Amino acid sequence: MTSTVLITGTSSGYGKAIAQLFLDRGWNVLATMRRPDPNIFPPSDRLKLLPLDVTDAASIDRAIAKGVATFGAIDVLVNNAGIGMASVVEATPDNIVRDIFETNTFGVFATCRAIIPQMRKQGRGVIINVTSSSTIGVMPLVAIYTASKSAVEGFTESMSYELEAFGIKARLVEPGYAPTTNFTANGGPRMQGLIPADYGAFAQACFANMANYPTAYCTEAEVAESTFAAATDEERKLRYLAGPDTRLLAELRWTTSEDRYLAKMRDMFAPGIAA
Repeated sequence: MTSTVLITGTSSGYGKAIAQLFLDRGWNVLATMRRPDPNIFPPSDRLKLLPLDVTDAASIDRAIAKGVATFGAIDVLVNNAGIGMASVVEATPDNIVRDIFETNTFGVFATCRAIIPQMRKQGRGVIINVTSSSTIGVMPLVAIYTASKSAVEGFTESMSYELEAFGIKARLVEPGYAPTTNFTANGGPRMQGLIPADYGAFAQACFANMANYPTAYCTEAEVAESTFAAATDEERKLRYLAGPDTRLLAELRWTTSEDRYLAKMRDMFAPGIAA
């Protein structure tokens, strides 16, 4: 029997790569986005494009119902939709904070909550929430984004214990930074004026050091592979790291002392200013 995956945010970047990989490996794919574009993927009888806005509960319910009607069941949910943003805490107004959380946190929570009854009824399922390496190695200028993703990490682990008895797995995919995606650009309009001049030298030093740091970045293909592993792995595992930069941060965070971790992070982002 062919398995079915529903993926949010498939119009570009990680979501598009994830959807294409599942298609290539013989799955039924429910590729969702706010405004479905039939030109994004090649035609396939195993592909269904659906409108889904994760900030709209009715939209979530319609997409799930349509997916079940089309393929009979949804075996895996991949919550990939998200917004990137850079800012400093002092300059970020409440409405922008809420906007980021609506998509990155509350939208993920709502989609999880909506799919659970269907998965409990069928006695199986996998829920995969795509977060970020910034939840492992916390970086400057992304406090709001990191907070929104860290909240997802917390509720996903808690939810994993709640759902295990029903045959449902809840998992995290933690991607690194992929310069080839549109992720940061999608949050661009929200970022205007959110790094004031007083922070200019610090921000420039941070961006320069991140750009020049001697490690390879993440790719869309790596995130897709990690997501497929999370969907098919029989191990009782929570986290799936994607990208060499994520693995570097994980090693630094989880295998060294806090003092060494903090010193390394300061050196990585703004050594001249943070010294």
